[in-house]
Amino acid sequence: MPGGKFSGKHPRKLLFSEALAQPKVMATQGTSSGSASSPATSLPLEVTDRILQETAAVGRRLETMNARISDLTISSSSIQADIAGFRETVHNLDQRLTSMEEHVAVLPGQEAELRSLRTKVTDLEDRSHIDNIHLFGIPEHKRGSDIKSFLKSLLPELTGLEYSPTLEFQSAHRIGPLHRATPDKSRPIIACFLRHEQGCQTMLAGKSQGSYSLEGHEIRVAADFSRPTNEKRKAFLALRPQLRNLEIKYGLFEPARLAMARVLERQWKYTFVTSILHVFFDAALIVD
Repeated sequence: MPGGKFSGKHPRKLLFSEALAQPKVMATQGTSSGSASSPATSLPLEVTDRILQETAAVGRRLETMNARISDLTISSSSIQADIAGFRETVHNLDQRLTSMEEHVAVLPGQEAELRSLRTKVTDLEDRSHIDNIHLFGIPEHKRGSDIKSFLKSLLPELTGLEYSPTLEFQSAHRIGPLHRATPDKSRPIIACFLRHEQGCQTMLAGKSQGSYSLEGHEIRVAADFSRPTNEKRKAFLALRPQLRNLEIKYGLFEPARLAMARVLERQWKYTFVTSILHVFFDAALIVD
C-alpha cells in the first residue's frame, strides 16, 4: 500500500488464514464454557446412593421372584406327576368297577341257582332221614342194656302194633350229653328203622294217637328232618295262636308245609304255604 509497509504476505491469503483461525477460537471458547457449566449438571451423592440402593433392592426382589418361580416349577412338576398317578388309579378303579358290574350282573342267576341247590340238598337230607324217628319223654333209666333191644320191646307195647317181621333198627341212641339229662327232662332217642314200612307204621300210629303214657311219663313220636326243615317247622308252629285267633284251622304237613282252612259260604277254603313270609298274606285271603 502506498505510504506503508507490506508484511510480506498477500492480503487475501492473510484474510483466509484469519478466517481459518476463528473457528478454533470459538471451539476453544465453547469447550471452556462447557467445562465451566459441568458442575451445575452433576447429581448429588445422596441421590446416587438412593438409586444404587433401590437397584440392589430390585435385584434382591428379582432373585426372590426367581426362587419362587423355581419352587412353583417344582410344585407344578410334582402336581403333574400326582395327576398322572391319579389317572392311573382312576383307570384301575374303572376296570375294577367294570369287572364288579359284570359279576353283579350274573348274581341274580347265581342266587337263583344257589337257592335251587339248597332246596335240593335239603330235600336229599330230609329223604336220608325218612326212616328215622324221634322219641321224646322216655326216662333215662328205661333203656335196658341196649337201646335197640329196649325199643324192640317198647314200641309194640306203646303203639299196639304187631310188627311183622320183627322190628329191626340200623341204629338207635340218645341225643346230647348225659349231663344235660334231669329227672324231669330226659334226652330224646333217635332210631333208624331197618325197614321203611315199619317206620311209616310207627309214625302214623304216633300221629293218630298224639302221645303215649309210660309210667306217668308222656311219650311222643316225631319225624326226623334236616336243620333247615326243622327251623321252618318251628316258625310255623309259632303261628298257632294267631291262626286260632283268626278261627283258621291249620295243619303242618311234611316236610314243612302249613295248611290253612276256613269255612266260607259253606265250603272249606284251603291254602298251602311253604314259607312263613306267605302265611299272613294267604291267611288274609282266606278271611276275606
